[in-house]
Amino acid sequence: MTSPSIHRVTTLDLAVHPVVWPFAEERRDEITAHFAEQQRARPKLWNGRVLLGRDALFTDGHLSATYFETDFASFLAWRDWGFPDPAVFNGFGMGALRTSDGAFVMGEMAHHTANAGRIYFASGTPDLDDVRDGTLDIPGSVVRELQEETGLSPADYSAEADWHCVVTGTALAMIQILNLDMPGEAARARIEANLARQAEPELSAIHLVRGIDDLTPTMPRFVTAFIAQQFTSR
Repeated sequence: MTSPSIHRVTTLDLAVHPVVWPFAEERRDEITAHFAEQQRARPKLWNGRVLLGRDALFTDGHLSATYFETDFASFLAWRDWGFPDPAVFNGFGMGALRTSDGAFVMGEMAHHTANAGRIYFASGTPDLDDVRDGTLDIPGSVVRELQEETGLSPADYSAEADWHCVVTGTALAMIQILNLDMPGEAARARIEANLARQAEPELSAIHLVRGIDDLTPTMPRFVTAFIAQQFTSR
């Protein structure tokens, strides 16, 4: 994959297969020590199972790739150590909430998360809950992450058909624009009220991005540049 690049697709074909990841096998002791160190700083980190991708191919409005299962500790070490296996990428879905007055809604990650302080659309590294019949269900992952982070359900927004895939080296963000039938301040107030009901929310703040009036054929330039900047150091 080249970096950075943007692809607009209508279909996703993301097969999940068992793969032995040499990086995770060969550096297991180092990975375990690294994760223990990270847990001392953020005790809420959990070494669950996640999915990473390989062999991404964009053709005629179609994205295909292969995903495999690994542990979060291996993913975190791979990320923190500068992506030592460049054949692997972190490919995840994002729900780009756009309000009726043109604001994009973004969340700031809470201090106890692995991406504390970063500002994103609702998203998350895929896990086993996102697998359906041997395929990674990115649309379902977006719905799940959005509901967990904001409390919004598919009844609250209409999803556009296309996916805007932003590729930045070892990250692939599959972004779907979700149109909310409410203005920005109302959306922020509703999400903040939902966060206030949670004992330990993933988000610490809600940000509205406005003033986007120059559209590319795929996404607003500002939003695309913002995403690219965030994921080069994700």
